[in-house]
Amino acid sequence: MTKKTSGIHHITAIVGHPQENVDFYAGVLGLRLVKQTVNFDDPGTYHLYFGDEGGNPGTIITFFPWVGAHQGVIGDGQVGVTSYVVPKGALPFWENRLEKFAIPFTKTERFGEEYLAFTDPHGLLLEIVGREEGKNNSWQFGEIMPEYAIKGFGGATLLSKQPDKTAEVLEKVMGFEKVGEEGEYIRFRSFSDIGNVIDLKITAGRSGSMGVGTVHHIAFRAVDDEDQLDWQKHVSANGYQVTPVQDRNYFNAIYFREHGEILFEIATDPPGFAIDESQETMGENLMLPSQYEQYREQLERRLIPVEVRILD
Repeated sequence: MTKKTSGIHHITAIVGHPQENVDFYAGVLGLRLVKQTVNFDDPGTYHLYFGDEGGNPGTIITFFPWVGAHQGVIGDGQVGVTSYVVPKGALPFWENRLEKFAIPFTKTERFGEEYLAFTDPHGLLLEIVGREEGKNNSWQFGEIMPEYAIKGFGGATLLSKQPDKTAEVLEKVMGFEKVGEEGEYIRFRSFSDIGNVIDLKITAGRSGSMGVGTVHHIAFRAVDDEDQLDWQKHVSANGYQVTPVQDRNYFNAIYFREHGEILFEIATDPPGFAIDESQETMGENLMLPSQYEQYREQLERRLIPVEVRILD
């Protein structure tokens, strides 16, 4: 039987100044900063996580803020657009909110759904779509009440150097179901009620290059460690080179680059973000992996302080 991921676990991107990042995703979009930590491979750089109240899989966007880094180019071999889902009927609220913060947006339609398309301060392409499926986010921030709040990911649009190969990996390896074609896009869906839609552009264009304003990788969900090991065998058996399991404190991760050159991760749902601080205080303090705790003083001097601010 083909393995099936339930959908997106998280999406990780590269941005610029960390306070600008926090102001936009917490202050404007109303997401909860659920974790302040560091890049395990570059501890002088933050790794910031934003999501719903509980930091649940399917809601988490994560960032490496690189102040002064070069601007990337969004293109083939990347996630092109990250989509957020809000409750049905909430789009007028978000139109008003984007206007309030002078954020330009356009209205688009795809597969019978209306989207608000805009960019974050560092160039990432974002969308908001309204859907009934998925539970409401109980996190309240500023003027954003649960009836308007972002539930989590609506999905993502993939830009591939070999779209037919990426379609194959989505369907035959990751277990997404192809549910439609429209214009330049194929739509795939998983069985979860959030983070469950992948739109694949079926024509190749310019190649992307990594830098500020681009997505580094997209992660899909594994139920637990045992399921992840099954995924590792499954991916390898389908001819892809997959990494050993990497301990990321809040989940375990394996990675592989599919033939369209998009970096895929498969991450475990547990243990989650409340393992090193309480559910109530998640995101308030800098949490370091054990190997870097001895360098806390130096790292705190190097990292630019950030704070979550109500901007309304």
